Formats: sequence, structure tokens, C-alpha cells
Amino acid sequence: MRALVVLNPNATTTSLRTRDVLLSALSNDLDIQVAETTHRGHATELTRKARADGVGLVVSVGGDGTVNEVVNGLLDPAPAAGETIPDVAIIPGGSTNVLARNLGIPENAIEATGLLLDALRTGRRQSIGLGRLDDRYFTFTAGFGLDADVIKAVEAERERGRVSTVQLYVRTAIRRFFAQPERRHGVIELTADGGLPVRELAVVIVTNCTPWTYLGARPLRPTPFSDLNAGLDVFGLTSLRLAPTLVHLAQLTTRRGPRGRAVVSLHDRKEIVLRAPEPLPVQVDGDYIGERTEVTLTSVPRAVRIAY
Repeated sequence: MRALVVLNPNATTTSLRTRDVLLSALSNDLDIQVAETTHRGHATELTRKARADGVGLVVSVGGDGTVNEVVNGLLDPAPAAGETIPDVAIIPGGSTNVLARNLGIPENAIEATGLLLDALRTGRRQSIGLGRLDDRYFTFTAGFGLDADVIKAVEAERERGRVSTVQLYVRTAIRRFFAQPERRHGVIELTADGGLPVRELAVVIVTNCTPWTYLGARPLRPTPFSDLNAGLDVFGLTSLRLAPTLVHLAQLTTRRGPRGRAVVSLHDRKEIVLRAPEPLPVQVDGDYIGERTEVTLTSVPRAVRIAY
């Protein structure tokens, strides 16, 4: 089988020696072409070309951002009727690797390669659903407002040379929380599946699986019933008052998830529309993608097949 290995050379947990070992192992079972990404969006460009060339498998070696770009390269433009798109494989190399951990793929790159080789030899594949925010697919989460604001600030720190760590995210989240102009109530309006709108949300996180992310080894579950084989789930807060917010943050670490008067929880929705009077930051799979006053999120069932 012909395969494209999309490799992020800046992946934080994959050494050059590890990459050499996994590429050698993959080349024993696959006819591989290796491409290193050089700029944002490059993995999408590479994957789109591989799809046009009839490659059977795209292997993402990197973090959640690399996986996201690969998925967008596979599905944009939308496949024609009857068109077969390549399968996807994930070898984690980022700092968090949320989708891989949700799927049970080992964080160790060599172990993940071994699992992939076994899947290739046995024909094992699993179809998963995705989310889509306007024209951008996401694999596990999208956010509008505060969480995207935190990611925007972290990306700015990384551009200044800071290393992405749990501590950096925590410090940035605290700083951006207190920088919010209005914490007593929000400005976001949410409409799900054409129902009645929910107004004055201060934060909205949309998920495609659970956990939503990890604080080190600890999983965080704002939407504990979210499922890759179901629709989209929503976690929202109508207030960011300090004491209740701290309680809700602690509840993220439990299997029941957040609960209380300020919590809005929606499960298994097909379409979600979010609006705000002024542009707010937007993120997909942990990547800041700009500011908008309105976004539409849709569930896309059985969108890609994962080999693992």
C-alpha cells in the first residue's frame, strides 16, 4: 500500500532517533513517502495532493494540530459520490494528543507504530465522526470565546519562544480569565438543532469526544457523555464569577462533569449556531483560527477511517 507520512519536525515528544526507527518499521510494510511540514496548513496541502494521487493511507506524526490539518486535507473539497479517500493513522508526537488518547493509541511513538502495523496486517479500521465549524473540520473540540482566547494568548507566547507546557496554559488561562471584560454574564447566544436560543453565555466549548483535554495525566470532562460515534456536545457557562467557576473547574476532573445553575449542557446535537455582538476568538482542536461574530458547527458522522 502507498502511504504518505506527514511529519511535523517541531513535534515536542518525538526525537530524531525515534522518527528514524518508526519510519524504518513502516517502510517494511508500506511504500512510504515522507514529507515534513514547514508552515501552518502545510499538512493539509500535502494530504490533499496525496488524496488526488490515490494514496491509500496518510500517517500523521505530530500533535493534534497535525491530525486536524490531515483530516481537512482529506475532506476538503468534499469527496465526490463513490470516491474513496485515504485512511488515517496517528502516531502521537505532540504535548497532549487528545484524539489519540481518546482512541486508546499509545502515547509512545514506537508502541503506536507497532499498533498501526498490527492494524495494517489484520485490516483493522474504525470509522469516526467529526465536527465542522463553518468550513473547518475538527476532531475533538471547537471553542468560541474564553477558551479560544487562552489558546490565542498561548500561541503568541510560543511565537516568542516559550515552550508549550501545562504550566504555560494554566498561567495564561488565569491571566485571560481575569482579563475578561464582563464576568457576571456573557454575550454569546446559542441555538441547537433549531430550538429556542440560550442567551448570555460567557463560555462555550463544543466537543466530539471525552475527555476534552488533559491537565498532564488528568483527564478533563466538560461533556462526559460526548462520543465520537454520536453528535456534538456542548458545555457552556452563563457566568464567570470566581467562586462558582472554581467549583466548575474542579468538577471537570470528575466523571460526572460540571453541574449547577450556571452550567449549560447539551448532548448529541447535529447543528449548533453561536452568535455574539462583537467578534470573539475561535479555536478548533487547540488551534486559534481568528475572530468571528457567528459560527455554525455541524456533526459529520463516519467521516474518516482510522487505522490503529
